Amino acid sequence: MKDSIFMLFPGSPALTLLVWAIIIVAIMYFARKPVHVALRAFSRTIHASLRVAARAVTLSAKRLKARNEDVLLESGKKAIEVAIEREFERVEKVIERDIGTYPELHRKLSDYNSKIEADYQASMETPPPPPEWVKAVDTLAKIKTGNDPMVGKMIGDIKGTIEKAQNKATDEYRRATRERLSALKSLMPLWRQSNKLLEQVDGKITGLFQHAKKIDENLAEYKEIEQRSDKAVRTLSSSSLTQFFIAGIVLAIAIGGIIINFNLIAYPMQEMVGGNSYIGPIKTADVAALVVILLELAMGLFLMESLRITHLLPIISSMDDRMRTRMLWITFSLLVILAGIESSLAYMRDILAAESASMRQYLMGSEEQMQTSVSTIPLIGQMVMGFVFPFVLAFTAIPMESFVHSLRNLLGMITVGLLHFIAALLRFTGSLFDGLGKLVIGVYDLVIFAPLWAETKFKKPTK
Repeated sequence: MKDSIFMLFPGSPALTLLVWAIIIVAIMYFARKPVHVALRAFSRTIHASLRVAARAVTLSAKRLKARNEDVLLESGKKAIEVAIEREFERVEKVIERDIGTYPELHRKLSDYNSKIEADYQASMETPPPPPEWVKAVDTLAKIKTGNDPMVGKMIGDIKGTIEKAQNKATDEYRRATRERLSALKSLMPLWRQSNKLLEQVDGKITGLFQHAKKIDENLAEYKEIEQRSDKAVRTLSSSSLTQFFIAGIVLAIAIGGIIINFNLIAYPMQEMVGGNSYIGPIKTADVAALVVILLELAMGLFLMESLRITHLLPIISSMDDRMRTRMLWITFSLLVILAGIESSLAYMRDILAAESASMRQYLMGSEEQMQTSVSTIPLIGQMVMGFVFPFVLAFTAIPMESFVHSLRNLLGMITVGLLHFIAALLRFTGSLFDGLGKLVIGVYDLVIFAPLWAETKFKKPTK
């Protein structure tokens, strides 16, 4: 039936195919304009829709980027405010502890200077006045003795007297010189003490200058953040990525410690909760060991929050000091109890391992059961590890806080990049549909090129 309908010339399929081709080309020629309009409308609609979607995604990326910058700048401002506050606290402590004692230092320096001045004045050399008998010696030197023995004897007596007086004056001068040298020698300790005090003052002033320089640098960074400069955004983004990787490495190390801690207490935990008990496909002992470790992590987090080292739970840091101190001691006590439990479990682990080895030896055919022997050094090491691990894991809250804050910024940057990629993909797809529509129109005209050529050939030019 179908063959009789479509077969226009029975017995001549080629002629039938040719006729049908002419009919289809004619139909396509007369339907050319509406088909072109439909194809253009379809491709342009898809292109415009995808362009609108790309604009919407780009706008969302810009808003998310602005939001990320707001969060990043706000966290940077908060960190710099804390740093500036701590620097001012250090300056205040330096002023109270060191500069506050400046009047006492000034008094000591004044006393030392007064003593040095007095000793220096005492060490000054005062030339002795010439003796009165010098004039008499000059007069006697002019006397001519001649041959008179009385005059010679008198002059000899005078010479001896003068020599004694000269020796006495020399001794007095030497005594005075020794006193001056002793006074100068006593200046050395005073000079050393004065120099030491001045070095202390210089060190304190230098420390203040360093704190002031640090405050100036922090204020400059704060000003950059307030102005929302590109430099501040780049610096904070780089710092956030650095914190993310550093905190990630520390958390990876902490996870390794958690695994070791889990293996340390999971085996002896079977004696407490039963080795044949299961929660689903997992042993109850493994779940109990994991719960103990998670409790240690929680107590460590509460301890760090109570000390105001971390701020993951603002409700704890906002408590009044009395309640916060109570919570600090409670969490610390619970952490000590958990550490004691882990230490006892570590002690049980070696004993259970030795008993298990003895039992295996007995079951393998030995006539007598082996005596249980536990090495002291590994036992002590495991007990120490079991007691120390909870306190080490308590400090995991510090890198966890940095990781959480930096992860938020990193996810924001990744999401912005992903949105930009989606927008570019939508624009590319829209351009692809637009070009595909033009390609289909060209192929359509290529199929009906014969009537189009005839139309352009025989069409009369319009006047």
